[in-house]
Amino acid sequence: MPIVLPYDNESVDLAAEVLRQGGVVAFATETVYGLGARTMDESAIHKLYALKRRPTDNPLIAHVLDVATARPLIAEWPRSALTLASACWPGPLTMILRKSESVPLTATGGRDTIAIRSPRHPLARALLHAVGSPISAPSANRSGQVSPTTAEHVALDFLDEPELIVLDGGPCTLGIESTVIDLTTEVPIVRRPGSVTIERLRELLGQVEVDHASSQGASPGTAARHYAPETPATLVDGHDLQRALDASPEPAVVLAFEGRSVPSPHSLLPMPRDGEQYAALLYGALRRADALGCARIVIERPEQTGGAWDAIADRLSRATA
Repeated sequence: MPIVLPYDNESVDLAAEVLRQGGVVAFATETVYGLGARTMDESAIHKLYALKRRPTDNPLIAHVLDVATARPLIAEWPRSALTLASACWPGPLTMILRKSESVPLTATGGRDTIAIRSPRHPLARALLHAVGSPISAPSANRSGQVSPTTAEHVALDFLDEPELIVLDGGPCTLGIESTVIDLTTEVPIVRRPGSVTIERLRELLGQVEVDHASSQGASPGTAARHYAPETPATLVDGHDLQRALDASPEPAVVLAFEGRSVPSPHSLLPMPRDGEQYAALLYGALRRADALGCARIVIERPEQTGGAWDAIADRLSRATA
C-alpha cells in the first residue's frame, strides 16, 4: 500500500526531496491526481513510464508554476500562448508547443513538441514551488484505466507499490483531465476537450478547430480506448436503456440520470444533469461500478452538448470503446 500523506508543509517538503532525488510521487491537482517526476530527469521519467505501465510514445504533460517557469521548456512562445496563459493559467488548460532542445525526448513521447500547463490546485503549486523545477505528470493510475480523483483511488491502483508517496489534497474539484490545445498548427486545434470549453477558447483566439482523435497522437489521452473501467461498459441512448438491460439477464450497473429507475437485479448509480457536477463525479462513479462486481456497466448517453458535456462525451466514448 502506498504512503498517503496529508497536505501540509512537511509532506510537501518530503515529496519534493523524493522528486529531487530522482523519484516519483503522486499528488492532487484540480483535474485528477497526477503521477509526477521532474521533467528534466530522464531516469525519473523512465521510472514513471514503467510504474504507470504507459506506452513510451504517449507524451506527458509538464506542470509549471507560471509563464516564467514555462519559457525555458519552449522553443517558440507565440502570441496565442500568451493570450491563453493570461486568461486560463493557473487552471485546466494544457498547451502543445515546440519544445526547447534542453527538454529530453523521453518526457515528450519522442516528439519535438511538449504539452504544458500550470495547475490551479494549491497542493500542486506548493509542490512545484518546493521542487523548484517542472514536474511531468500523467494521471496517477495504471495506463488506460479510470483516472483517480481521490488519494484512495491512487492507493488502490498501486497496492503493490509500498514506497510510493501520495499527497492527499482531497477530492478533485473538476474530475476530468485538462483541455489540450495544439498551438503548433496554423489554426489552433483542440486535441482533447476538457473544462476550458471550445466556446471559451474561440472567444480568446477566434478560429479554433477540434480534432476527434481515435488514436494516440501528440496529445496525452487520445488513445481510442482510455479512461476505461475493468468491467465491460456500453453507452446507450436513454430511450434504449430498458432494451439494453433486457438484452442480457446478467446483472448490470447502470449510470443513468437522476430520476431513472432500473429493475432488479440491476444496480443504479444516479448521475446529475448538471455538466460540471457530472464531470466531477464521473470517474468516481465508474470506479464504484467496477467495485460492485457486476457483469457489465450500462451508461446512459448524455443528450446535452457544449460546455462540459463535450469533454464528458469524449471520456465516455473512450471508456466504452
